[in-house]
Amino acid sequence: MAATKELTQQSNIEIRQDNAITTARYDYSACQLDILFYLLSKLKKNDDSNTTYFIYVTEIENMTGRKWNYQQLREATEDLGSKMFEVESDKSYKQLWIFQKVEYIKGYGCLEIALSQYIRPYLFDLKNNFTSYQLHSVLKLTSKYAKRIYAICSQWKDLGESKQFDIDDLKYILKIKDPHGKDPEQFKQISQFKQYVLDIAVKQINEHTELKIDYEIGKIGRTSKNIKFKIKRNKIVQIPISFEEEPYDSRQSQVKEILDGYAIKDLELVSKILKDPKLIDGVFKFNYEIKTGKIKSDKNPAGLLLTILGLKKTKNTANEIF
Repeated sequence: MAATKELTQQSNIEIRQDNAITTARYDYSACQLDILFYLLSKLKKNDDSNTTYFIYVTEIENMTGRKWNYQQLREATEDLGSKMFEVESDKSYKQLWIFQKVEYIKGYGCLEIALSQYIRPYLFDLKNNFTSYQLHSVLKLTSKYAKRIYAICSQWKDLGESKQFDIDDLKYILKIKDPHGKDPEQFKQISQFKQYVLDIAVKQINEHTELKIDYEIGKIGRTSKNIKFKIKRNKIVQIPISFEEEPYDSRQSQVKEILDGYAIKDLELVSKILKDPKLIDGVFKFNYEIKTGKIKSDKNPAGLLLTILGLKKTKNTANEIF
């Protein structure tokens, strides 16, 4: 029952992106997109520029049902830092790198991520113009193109159809075609584009998400020139949790195990930590730094942890620590 409740709550986590990021040009593997989308669900508006995020691979695997082996994760994290977002508007053309640092902690299946300060406005400025779509849905998609097209269609779901994209522009967004002509175009024939990109995306989105989509291709003469997505909601609609609320996730059970390992068992104290996302992040960071030798505390690591977290010591005769 507890596992079912946790999965139900996790499946309703909502991700929100600024529309400029939704339609930015970037090429991420399916593994990298899983990491990116899961990270987006953890962002909070009041995060400061120095906030680092800890993502446990098991969290993603539990939701997707897919396993990423060590070599895949290593290649994914090595390549993430060099991946560029290209954002173009009427006034400017920007090249942005989303990650300042991505570190895979060996033996713990944990990613420590720091964001670039320049990408933050696109991720946090959500007042007027954002796309909302659900974490559970996007992680269930195995095609990287399905993940991207799902995000684009989510932007237009309330209108029932997307804007009309020039096919070349959509290929630019998906990094299938280089706008400068330097790299060879993938799926150059429209039949290939439909078979390996569009049809797979439609099938996966319709099977695994709250959206039901199709597409129409417009022609000029015999040449396919533009595309528009038709968007409906599937009958079973997952109810989103407010972006401002912290959803329950498996991190709480992992933190409980860490606290047990440090013999921190005071129920009131443990409850306070588990209810505060910042304290949870603090526990993960402390545990990582202890394990990797960045913090030394052989005598009383529990006391040091609570001091760092800003929690007062309390007497606990059962543990004889506080």
